[in-house]
Amino acid sequence: MRGYYGLLPGVVAKHCKFYKMNRRLSPAAGPWLSGCRHQQGVKIHRRMAIWPATAREHMDTKDPRPLYIRNGILRQNINFIVALAQRPHRHPQDQDTPMVNLRSQKRLAAAVAGVGKRKIWLDPAEQAEIANANSRSHVKKLIKDGRVIIKPTVMHSRARTRDLLAAKRKGRHTGPGKRKGTAEARLPTKVQWMRRQRVLRRLLRKYREAGKIDKHLYHSLYQKSKGNVFKNKRVLMEYIHKAKAEKNRTKVLTDQMEARRVKNKAARDRRAERLAQKRQDILALEHEAVQE
Repeated sequence: MRGYYGLLPGVVAKHCKFYKMNRRLSPAAGPWLSGCRHQQGVKIHRRMAIWPATAREHMDTKDPRPLYIRNGILRQNINFIVALAQRPHRHPQDQDTPMVNLRSQKRLAAAVAGVGKRKIWLDPAEQAEIANANSRSHVKKLIKDGRVIIKPTVMHSRARTRDLLAAKRKGRHTGPGKRKGTAEARLPTKVQWMRRQRVLRRLLRKYREAGKIDKHLYHSLYQKSKGNVFKNKRVLMEYIHKAKAEKNRTKVLTDQMEARRVKNKAARDRRAERLAQKRQDILALEHEAVQE
C-alpha cells in the first residue's frame, strides 16, 4: 500500500471533509497528510507530504505532474484516499500482533462490494477485528467503519491518444517516416471511388427529392457520375447550376420564339383578312358596274 498512502500530495485534502474548515487536518490523518492545510479558503498548500525514504527521490524527479497522477491515483477516485486519511492512525509495526490469515474475509469483502479480491484493502492495524468477521453483515460494517477499503479503479487514460489523433487530423505525424504501407494499401482507390460515388449519388437524390432537378436531369447526371465526369461534389454542384441556368436560358429563348411565332401568325392572318376584304370590295364594284 506504499504506492497509495506513501506518496500522496497535499492537494488531496481539497476533496475531504476538512477542505471547508479553515484549520489543519486532524493528526489522525497520519504523516502522509500532515503537511496539507487549507489556505484562505481558496488554495491548498502545494507541498507534497511524502515518506522520508522517498523525499530525495521526489526532489530529484523532473516530472512536473502531481504525484497522485504519477502513481495512477485519479482525482475522481479520491474516496479511497479520504478513507485512509480519516481512519485512526495506528501503524502495524507499533503492535506485537502476529499475522492472521484473512483470505476468507477478503473473499467475503470482494463478494459484498462486487469487486475482485485484488481491489480489497484490509487495514493491517485491525487484523484481530477483521479476523473475527465471519458473516457478510460483519464485513459490511467493517467496510462502513473504514477497516476494509475498496481500492479505486486504475484507469487507462486516453488523453495522450486523443491529443495524438487531433494532431494527426491536422496533418502532423504523418510524414514518410510514419507510413508503413503503400498509398494503395493505406487508402485503396476502390474505397475512394465508392466514397465519391456515394457522395455524388446522395447529392443527386437530395436535389431530386427537393425538386431542384427533374428526373431527366437526374438520370443524365447519374450516368455522368458513373462515367467519372465529376471528381467531387463541388464540381457536380457547379455543373448542376450551369445546366439549370442553360435550361432556363433555353426555355426563355423558346418562349420568346414561340411568342414571336404567334405574333407573326396573327399579323399574317390580319393581312390575309385585309386582302380578302379588298378583293370582295373590288368584286362588288365590278358587279355593280356590269348591272348598270
